[in-house]
Amino acid sequence: MSASGGPSSPTTESSGAENGSAGEELLEQLQSYAGRQVGAPVAAPDEVNQAMIRHWVEAVDDQLPIYTDEEAAAASVHGGIVAPPVMLQAWIMRGFRPKPAEGGSAQDDLMALLDEAGFTSVVATNCDQEYERYLRPGDRLTLTSFIESVSPEKTTALGVGHFVTTRQEYRDQDGELVGTMTFRILKFRPAARQEAPAERPKRPRPVVTQDSQFWFEGAKEHRLLIQKCSDCGDLRHPPGPMCHSCQSLRWEPVEASGRGTVHSYVVNHYPQLPAFDYPLAIGLIDLEEGTRLVADIVGIEPDDIEIGMAVELEWADHDPDLSLPQFHPVTAGGA
Repeated sequence: MSASGGPSSPTTESSGAENGSAGEELLEQLQSYAGRQVGAPVAAPDEVNQAMIRHWVEAVDDQLPIYTDEEAAAASVHGGIVAPPVMLQAWIMRGFRPKPAEGGSAQDDLMALLDEAGFTSVVATNCDQEYERYLRPGDRLTLTSFIESVSPEKTTALGVGHFVTTRQEYRDQDGELVGTMTFRILKFRPAARQEAPAERPKRPRPVVTQDSQFWFEGAKEHRLLIQKCSDCGDLRHPPGPMCHSCQSLRWEPVEASGRGTVHSYVVNHYPQLPAFDYPLAIGLIDLEEGTRLVADIVGIEPDDIEIGMAVELEWADHDPDLSLPQFHPVTAGGA
């Protein structure tokens, strides 16, 4: 089993500094770190357990019964409860615990070397996981990390830099390899900032499909529409061709009230696109009808946004062809 994520930027070999002796010397220093272990192995603070599995599947709405239903899991090929494979990293992640003071690791030294050479910015590019077996409650993992490779200098849209790939090995209490993860970052020298265009560009066009066309047409009329299954009555969003509950292909639109609460949110600062204002607060809104919607949160400073905050709909007419919902806090006298 394997999983991967994260976009990679188009790259080319740089024909600049690394063609000289200084660049070759730097590359030799950087690539000497390949194969080095990153610090001491890290033991998971807890065993694989049912409570954390339940929190995870509820957060991502994964209803596969082998994760939480003991009877269904026992009747499956697994013979009992197993953890979702994509939770592999979660069993080791530090969370809010402060990192213990330690001496500089090989990775710290490598990052410092890149910083000194002017590659001071960093962006994650992709992550790939491979699973050797399912984890079960009672397993306890240990993580060992290695620097797998450092690329030659590359020219990317962000700037010139080096890709640094780290390999993480996850082993159980018996030392058996249960999964691996490679994590790649780009340490780069930022490209020169370009002057902003005189005229603000249009907001990027969303992809409109046969399933979502009704939604965007409703938005142009300032109507927030949700798909309703014509057979079982379940609501669903984002739009799709089939009901997830009864598999019916018949549906009809219903108009939402526009009231809801903030389920979660992020505040985007970078990279900045000229069609947007920053900081850009984007919320996952729990509509009172029972579905969720991703939309901008406006009318409030990002630092003042709170989970569970009551919000209500307003419409942003970006241009004659694009209207999108956004949400502002409910005022004291509001609904």
